[in-house]
This record gives sequence, C-alpha cells and structure tokens, in this order.
Amino acid sequence: MVALGLLVLRVVIGLIVAGHGLQKAFGWWGGPGMTGWVGAMNRMRIRPATPWAWISMLSEVLGGIGLAVGLLTPLPSLAIAGSMLVAIALVHWPRGFWVTKGGYEFNLSILAAIAAIAIAGPGSFSLDAALHIHLPEPITLIVGTIGLLIGVGVALGTRQPQPAAEGKPQPT
Repeated sequence: MVALGLLVLRVVIGLIVAGHGLQKAFGWWGGPGMTGWVGAMNRMRIRPATPWAWISMLSEVLGGIGLAVGLLTPLPSLAIAGSMLVAIALVHWPRGFWVTKGGYEFNLSILAAIAAIAIAGPGSFSLDAALHIHLPEPITLIVGTIGLLIGVGVALGTRQPQPAAEGKPQPT
C-alpha cells in the first residue's frame, strides 16, 4: 500500500509541476509561453533573464516528468525544490501564506510532497525500481541539497537592484 501511495503522490505532484513548466514553455492552459516567461524574469529583475527562464521551465517540465515516472527520483525532487524556493522568495513570500492572496501555500505544499518522496524513495512502482537504480543515500540528498542551495543563492544573487523611483535621489 505504501508503494501505491507513493505512486499516486509522485504522479499527481509530478504532472502538476510539469504542467506549470509547459505553461511557461508553450503558453498552454493560459500560461505565458517562453516570451512571456522571459518577460516575467525581467520584471523579477533576474539577469540574464533568458537562461534563467529556460532553467526554471526545464526544472519544472523535466523534474515533473522525472518525478511522475520515478526516474533518478532525488534529482527531479531537487530541481522542483529549486523552482519552488525561488518562486517563494521572489513572488509569494511578500504576499503572505494563503494562495488566495498570491501567497506561498501552494509552493510549500509541493515542497513538502517532494521532500516526503525524496526521503521515502519513489516506491516499487517506479522506473528506479524497474531499472534497479539506487542512488547512494543519504549522500545524494546531502550533496544535492547543497547544490540546490547554491543554485538558488546564485539565482537570487543575479537580481538587479530595484530602480529608484522617479524624482528620488539615488543613494551613493
């Protein structure tokens, strides 16, 4: 039963995240498409916007698909975590917790689900199990988490300063 529960969780969360990535990639389901997503990265002051937009979109599409099928499961989990952490930090945190106000409730739910999957493993109904892939634990999660935090830090560190409002002197 645990394996079935992990399968349901992996597939649902993976396909939701992949769907968000496909909105960014192709504009499906009311999404912005890559042109709109690059524009959103520019509005968030992430530079260079185009490569970061592609990294973000691919993290969601490939991470979501990888999670759904249970392939190299810690790696898609880390890719999705990076995307969710940057979204929380740049967009949702100032709006509070509840998603009805644009808050981080949804992103936190995704983070909790992928953390549970990364810790428990993908279960026996996964490509990892079928292909007998067993990444070394806990070293994969430790090294991956360190890499994730570095990547999120770099992404957040590439932001350009907020331009000064018109008529206000620039600090020197």
